[in-house]
Amino acid sequence: MMAIRPQTDSSAKPGGAPDRPIPRWTHVLDLTKPRLSLLSVITVLVGYMAARPAIDGATLGHLMVGTSLAAGGAAALNQWWERSTDAGMRRTRTRPLPAGHLRPGSALAAGLLLCLVGTAQLALWVNLAAALLLAVTVSLYVLVYTPIKKRTHWCTEVGAVSGALPPAIGWAAAEGGLGPGGWILFGILAFWQMPHFHAIAWLYRRDYAAVGFPMLAVIDPQGKRVGRHMTAHGLLLLLFSLGPVAFGFAGFFYGAAALILNGLFLGRILRFNRAGAPDDAARRIFLASLAFLPLLLGTLVIDIWFFAN
Repeated sequence: MMAIRPQTDSSAKPGGAPDRPIPRWTHVLDLTKPRLSLLSVITVLVGYMAARPAIDGATLGHLMVGTSLAAGGAAALNQWWERSTDAGMRRTRTRPLPAGHLRPGSALAAGLLLCLVGTAQLALWVNLAAALLLAVTVSLYVLVYTPIKKRTHWCTEVGAVSGALPPAIGWAAAEGGLGPGGWILFGILAFWQMPHFHAIAWLYRRDYAAVGFPMLAVIDPQGKRVGRHMTAHGLLLLLFSLGPVAFGFAGFFYGAAALILNGLFLGRILRFNRAGAPDDAARRIFLASLAFLPLLLGTLVIDIWFFAN
C-alpha cells in the first residue's frame, strides 16, 4: 500500500475546527496523470473505430481497460523518474512525489504493476499485435523519452513517437496488424504533437531551463528555430491529415474539415513566427491544438461510419 503524508484541506474553517484530510486516492489518481492518460485511451478508441470493425464489446472493453492501466502506469513511472526535477519546476512541484504525498518505492511498484497488467490484458483478450505496440509505447515513453529529456532537445520527437502510437494500437486491435490507416493515424498524432509541445515548452521555457532540460525553447531564446520546427511539422500534419482521403477510407466531409482545421492551425503558427515568438501567440497555438485534435479525429470517425461507402 502506498504510504501518504497526511495533508489537510487549506479551506478549513477558523475557530479551531480540525482541517479535513485530503483523501489518499486523489494522490494516487494524480500519479497516473488522468487527463493525459485519458487522451491516450480516446485515441486508441479512435484508431479502433477508424478501422470500422464488427464491434466486439468484450474486446473493446479489454482494449479500453488495458490501455487505461498501462497509460496510468507509464505516467506513474515517468513521475517516479522525474521526481527531483519536478520538485524544481513551478508547474510540477505539487505533484504527489515532490510534494511528499507518496513514497517513491510505492509509486515505482504501482507503475510497474499497472503497465504489466495492462499489457497482459491486451495480449490475453485482444491480440498480440496490439499488446506489442502497447509495450513499445510504454518502453519508449519511460525508458527512452524520460531519461533523454536532460540530454537533448530531440526528446520531443521521441516523445511524439510514443504519444502517436495509441491510435495504431486501436487499429491493430481491430485488424490484427497495421495497414495504411494505422500508419496515417500515427502520423497525424505525431505531427500534431510537435507544435502542441513546442508551444508548451515555449511558455514554460524558464522552468525547463531551471532544471537543466535542453528543450528547443531553452536553447533558442529568440524562438526562430522553434517557429521553423512548428511550421514544418504543421505542414506535415496537413499532409497526413489528408491521407484518409488519399487512401479512400474517408471522403469529402472529412477532407473539407481537415483542410479548414489545418488552415486555421497553420495560421496560428505563422502568426507566432511573424510576431517574433511572443508568449500570447504560443498560448494561442496551444489552445488551438486542444481544439484541433478532437475535431479532426471526431470528423474522421463520423465520415468513416456515416458517409464512407
